[in-house]
Amino acid sequence: MDEGGVGSRRSSRPGAILFMCGQNVIRSPMAEAIARQALPSGTWVASAGVKKGERDPFVDVVLDEIGLSLGRRQPQTLEDMADDFFDLVVTLTPEAHHAALELTRHSAVEVEYWPMPDPTVETGSREQRLSAYRDVRDRLTKLIRERLVLGPD
Repeated sequence: MDEGGVGSRRSSRPGAILFMCGQNVIRSPMAEAIARQALPSGTWVASAGVKKGERDPFVDVVLDEIGLSLGRRQPQTLEDMADDFFDLVVTLTPEAHHAALELTRHSAVEVEYWPMPDPTVETGSREQRLSAYRDVRDRLTKLIRERLVLGPD
């Protein structure tokens, strides 16, 4: 299990990846949509939250800007998922990281922590708020490309 975060390296691309955040509303569904587009079709990608939240419309806006969509997907928790086998769990919030470490304590699942800011703390204009969401989207895109698409050096 890797708790080393973004700087660690793996020997091969994982076949099943779970992205986790607090409520599966912003960061983890964004990561799931981006990874589904970027990774080979044989890679199983999912996302879940520690708790279930309500879908955030700003996520749809910033994903649409890059040609992606969540479709009818709704937030889910680990308990909502039919399959729970993953090669890699990527956590995006401290709460999710703690839960993932507890979940994988007795398994060989690799856990990486990619801390992401919470865009909901932005309280400015609509454009300022969207900018905070775009920042998260772009950070996730960069990390997914560097860590999961390009892989180890």
